[in-house]
Amino acid sequence: MRRQFVDLEKSIIRTTLELYPEELAKYNASRHSWTLINGSIIDFGYCDVETDVYKYKSSEYDVIRFDELTTFTETMYTYLISRLRGTKNYPRSVKSSTNPGDVGHTWVKKRFIDIGEPNTLHEIRNKKGRVIGTREFIPSLVTDNIWLMQNDPTYVDRLENLSEKEFLRLRYGDWDTFDGQFFDEWDRDLHVISPFEIPKTWTRYFAMDYGLDMLAGYWIAVDEADNAYVYREIYQPNLVISAAAESIKAKQGNDFPEELVAPPDLWNRRQDTGKSVAEIFAEHGLMLRKVSNDRAQGWLGLKEWLKPRLDEFGEKKPKLRIFSNCTEIIRTLPSLVHDEHKFNDISDKIHEYTHGPDALRYWASARPMYVEPKAEPDEDIPIYDNEVDDFISYGQ
Repeated sequence: MRRQFVDLEKSIIRTTLELYPEELAKYNASRHSWTLINGSIIDFGYCDVETDVYKYKSSEYDVIRFDELTTFTETMYTYLISRLRGTKNYPRSVKSSTNPGDVGHTWVKKRFIDIGEPNTLHEIRNKKGRVIGTREFIPSLVTDNIWLMQNDPTYVDRLENLSEKEFLRLRYGDWDTFDGQFFDEWDRDLHVISPFEIPKTWTRYFAMDYGLDMLAGYWIAVDEADNAYVYREIYQPNLVISAAAESIKAKQGNDFPEELVAPPDLWNRRQDTGKSVAEIFAEHGLMLRKVSNDRAQGWLGLKEWLKPRLDEFGEKKPKLRIFSNCTEIIRTLPSLVHDEHKFNDISDKIHEYTHGPDALRYWASARPMYVEPKAEPDEDIPIYDNEVDDFISYGQ
């Protein structure tokens, strides 16, 4: 499968005509298919628009291959793989190759990259918990193509002529950089680390974003050098307030944070009970601290925590890093994009991606990163009230 027939014709079909021996297979140009001497058939298909998938409505395939998967929409992909069926006792599979970017970047990243560690077979279960398949992401860089490196070694150098983001995608297979990205500080190699045991002396926080659609909460530890680590995650939908509180308590066990921070709307009284979310949490032993919901300041504060800086050893490191077992925040944080009308805010068009990042935003508001104070101003330069207010709003 390719998105357009011209792509098939100029690449895959042309290659098969060069490679397949005439004594083993015959090509039918009008049907765009090979027939092998054992009766097997290889079809070449394409989908210019989403409705093209219905050309395959009656088809049955044992194997489907997608080339440049991110050029397809998720609707195209899910329908086409439903044609993977039949009565023959044959192991059915789908394999795809692609570069990051293009129209399908977000859904391909969510389906294959964000599910967990690469080069690992992950079981996929339905709502009843039954295993319905497996998925695996196998990273491959351009330098892994030994034939290309042998015959065109300067290709890698020519990639440097591209824009920085395009270069990162094609040279390093970077799935976390794209045009319009809000957290362009994000670098998976720098921000995601392997879990380790958090020392008891470190200050612990819990930050949450709660709604019936999703409870997203994060445990964050800060060491003596003001380095922060997101080390535990809770991400559960459809929890009433009391169930959400009990889920948090069960997840943290005896690892009690010094502060539990939450946005002001959790102090609004609910019509059904007359109590606020904060009050009900308190009844379950979770005392929340109200923090600012200033979106622009919160996002800018989080960007400061994520910004890589040179440490005392000359290594580039961010002040905030995330354990690799916190898969939802790793999935959603780099996917956020700028709001079209408010550049310092994120777009709410992908609300499903905002729950976890909102929780970290509340934490960043409660725990602003220490910044070296500026030099004292000259005596003849007045200090205006709004400067003092800005300073106070950071809680320093």
